[in-house]
Amino acid sequence: MVELSLAKTVQYLIENDPPIQDAIERGYANLSAIARLLKPKAEEILGKRVTLEGMITSVKRAKVKFKPLKEQLKIIADSIITIRTSLAKISLEKTRRNLERARLISAEFPEAFFQVLEGATTLTLITDQRIFNSVRMRLESSEILEEKKDLAAIIIQSPKEIVDTPGCISMFYNAISRRGINIEETISCYTETVIVVKMEDSTRVYSILADLISKCQKNLSFSNTRMLR
Repeated sequence: MVELSLAKTVQYLIENDPPIQDAIERGYANLSAIARLLKPKAEEILGKRVTLEGMITSVKRAKVKFKPLKEQLKIIADSIITIRTSLAKISLEKTRRNLERARLISAEFPEAFFQVLEGATTLTLITDQRIFNSVRMRLESSEILEEKKDLAAIIIQSPKEIVDTPGCISMFYNAISRRGINIEETISCYTETVIVVKMEDSTRVYSILADLISKCQKNLSFSNTRMLR
């Protein structure tokens, strides 16, 4: 009975951790390391101590349910990546005046990269670094919360089906986060997914996403070949 409860608990923990599922599915996971990682969480849920051996057995028996659907594979496979370097961002308090300023600045530099991320209490402006000083001068210093330079935007243009297909954007994010790269900001606008990272990470992120797209293309091709047999 105890083993069954432990098995269900481990199954639950793995189902709620896509990176672990991905590692197990691809066959490069260290099951003992996963067992040690999940052991404290399992003990907290069960309210009792469990053995490492029991955890390892439960991890080995766990079923990985996360597998990209064919619809997800096709959307990722048909996505196109571009990169925009030399960007900067300014985060500031969200006020009616700052919203109006952002609109006016955007109109003043129509040829520049200019994105506005609107939160509940803050605004983040992502701009070409060449107009950073001009943008900065139009804002109140006392309302600026953070500013950063030397950023890059990875722009992923996907088929329109991405709008109604869950899991696609998380595949982009997971591929980046598994490499320990921080995403500074992200924007999803219709079929475009914009991921902002440090410029020093931009080439690596581009390569990671290009590799993801290539693998989805190969998996899709393999799947179609099997269906034709």
